[in-house]
Amino acid sequence: MQTPLRMILAITGCVIVWLGLNVGLGGIQTLGWQGSADFMDVTDEAIYAIRDNHVRFIAGVWSAVGLLMIAGAFWIRQMRGLLLSLFAMIFVGGLMRLSAADFGLLLSADIAPSLIAELVLFPLLALWIYRSEANAQ
Repeated sequence: MQTPLRMILAITGCVIVWLGLNVGLGGIQTLGWQGSADFMDVTDEAIYAIRDNHVRFIAGVWSAVGLLMIAGAFWIRQMRGLLLSLFAMIFVGGLMRLSAADFGLLLSADIAPSLIAELVLFPLLALWIYRSEANAQ
């Protein structure tokens, strides 16, 4: 049962690192790995530079989440609590998306897959880890 779990953790971690690097190295406008990076005009360079730097930091944290998931694929038992915490954090992040209150956007093909992963798939993955480790003890 742990081999599929380990594979899912590793793949998910790699995707998260990839997403984090796209924004971390490219800033708000990204490196364009998810599509066109030409989607905005900057009207205040000074404020943009500050916000861009904050976004790069957040993307670095997201990359670290992915690296921890990859490590968790190798050391599930030792990192169980950390992985469950990461999944809880991702769930809270998904809940924060709802604060935009733009249900057209939330249900769009651009956001809905991420939202579903954050609010449904990551809790299911947490449950899988919880149950697999509880059964192993």
